[in-house]
Amino acid sequence: MKAYSLDLRQKILDTYLKDGISQRKLAERFGVTLGFIEKLLKQYRETGNIAPKVRTQQTPPKLNSQQLNVLQEIVEAKNDATLSEIRELLKQKTGITIGISTVDRMLKRMEISLKKNIARRRKRYSKSSIVKITVLATNTRNTSPKADISR
Repeated sequence: MKAYSLDLRQKILDTYLKDGISQRKLAERFGVTLGFIEKLLKQYRETGNIAPKVRTQQTPPKLNSQQLNVLQEIVEAKNDATLSEIRELLKQKTGITIGISTVDRMLKRMEISLKKNIARRRKRYSKSSIVKITVLATNTRNTSPKADISR
């Protein structure tokens, strides 16, 4: 998420200092969260500055290079596995538990996309199930006594 502009920050601070309005009302008036107002005012009191803080350090990845290699081996061995299945296999092989969204992010970072198993999809909508649905739909339309006898 992008930081709020310096202009908006200045308007909020000026309104707070000039009008003495409550922090909740400031948040409502400017369409921001109360937490943002609290942090902005705290930052102003402590540093005298309202500029957005610059992030200096990125969050380190959840998996190291060895664990990423294990993840890649898992996907290569069972390429139609779901994210949950991949997560469980990774836990079994490395002992590390990560979230499903983290598995998805790591696969994207490795430029691996998960493809759905087409055979499963075909099985779900096989000819026999389509025929059954068609026959049932046809039978429900026939409400004559003859149709009831043939069932």
